[in-house]
Amino acid sequence: MSRAFESRKPALIVIDVQRGFDDAEYWGERDNPDCEQNIATLIEHWRSKGWPFVFVRHDSADPLSPLAPGGAGNEFQDVATGAPDLLVRKTVNSAFYGTPDLDAWLRNQQIDEVVICGITTNHCCETTARMAGNLGYETYFVIDATHTFARTAPDGSFVSAEDLSRVTAANLHGEFATVVTTNEATAD
Repeated sequence: MSRAFESRKPALIVIDVQRGFDDAEYWGERDNPDCEQNIATLIEHWRSKGWPFVFVRHDSADPLSPLAPGGAGNEFQDVATGAPDLLVRKTVNSAFYGTPDLDAWLRNQQIDEVVICGITTNHCCETTARMAGNLGYETYFVIDATHTFARTAPDGSFVSAEDLSRVTAANLHGEFATVVTTNEATAD
């Protein structure tokens, strides 16, 4: 897959890989236990290539959230290693509505390809991928380097985390992004 990157300078965007998402009592049942290892693999691959990578941190405006600034849950998990080329702080779903301005930074760096991974699949990762596609970036979504949590639908039915991830992949692929695996994103 890395051969397919047209610009040869794709930016890896690592979204919300924060300790607060380890709180199973707060968030509930999750999918993809390999997510964090796959994120670590992507970060190491990007570092070995000298390609830029961005960390995004969600600073929740809700003081009771596990992601509230100042709390241990706001800190990055151990897999988010090293200093990124850019740290974006946000309070909403999209990394493109954070500080500093991700779009301006990417354009200033002449980057037109982005590769997205992180937490959660169907919220901040999907929203960022949709916006990246709409902004004209060649967007890759590394589905097995994301995870999410089961939800209750408005009708009260249970929606598994696996189903949410599968639907996110279906929503994005071919419309906003190309959905790939970690192995595909790191293949030379």
